[in-house]
Amino acid sequence: MPERNLVQAVRDALYEEMERDDRVCILGEDVGRKGGVFKATEGLQQRFGPQRVLDTPLAESSIAAVAQGLALEGFLPVAEMQFADYSFPAFNQIVNEIAKVRYRSNGDFACPLVIRAPTGGGGRGALYHSQSPEAFYCHVPGLKVVLPSTPADAKGLLKAAIRDPDPVIFLEPKKLYRAERQEVGDGEAAVLPMGVASLVRPGTDLTAVTYGYMRAVTVQAASRLSAIIDLRTLRPWDVESCIRSIEKTGRVAVVYEANRTGGFGAEVAAELAERCFASLDAPVSRIASPDVPAMPFSPPLEHAFMLNPDKVTDGLRRVARY
Repeated sequence: MPERNLVQAVRDALYEEMERDDRVCILGEDVGRKGGVFKATEGLQQRFGPQRVLDTPLAESSIAAVAQGLALEGFLPVAEMQFADYSFPAFNQIVNEIAKVRYRSNGDFACPLVIRAPTGGGGRGALYHSQSPEAFYCHVPGLKVVLPSTPADAKGLLKAAIRDPDPVIFLEPKKLYRAERQEVGDGEAAVLPMGVASLVRPGTDLTAVTYGYMRAVTVQAASRLSAIIDLRTLRPWDVESCIRSIEKTGRVAVVYEANRTGGFGAEVAAELAERCFASLDAPVSRIASPDVPAMPFSPPLEHAFMLNPDKVTDGLRRVARY
């Protein structure tokens, strides 16, 4: 199998699905001739033409609205928001329109589309290029939310998202776009089911539940006795895999990149505290970024804001000491 980094795996998934099904189309800012700001769609317009890889104006609400229209007309659109932060101008369209199509039509209509967006910090993107907005979308029934952390997971879950009959928010940690390479399968063998977590490593002393860029950080921070679970899909999320691990370890920490208060990790922590009370030897802990309004541009301040292996190690040790 060929080795790919995460952004190449995303491109391969798009290419394969466009070859497989001529209803699949791509739209977004600079996705065509330029190939996307991170080159995730490079070469696709040349292969499939401007009718299937469409450069749009700088208007995210319009991108989401056009994607919805295409989905309702029988296409399978993949809309790219250049950064997850840029999805906010399209928030009304996504939350009040796209997410509610199946419900408001009593199941008569579906809205099968994918909205892709790079997410998270670490690239000196500062205020409007570094946010982690997954909790906003996980809150909304009718949306599925995916946040992979490896090239193989990104490809397999993106292929599954494109085939899903309902709208999927597909967030890609840009810090990992070119961080590692791994062997990635092709075709049907590459497809992964949504809603199934990955047991990165079993353990006996505590369970670290994480996703996205924090998987890589947690792997560096956790001891060999720590179990690590990568959720991969946030809505729906695989609570049963987490419960099975906690029953063995008795302790759990949820590690996530977003601001601590109201982050999706808080939902995970609440659910696990409720479901695993009899198995817990210590309080459920959250390890997250501080409640600062925005990611700083200054490299030292950005470093102070973001989680790193040392910070996660300290957090895991606090859980272990209870």
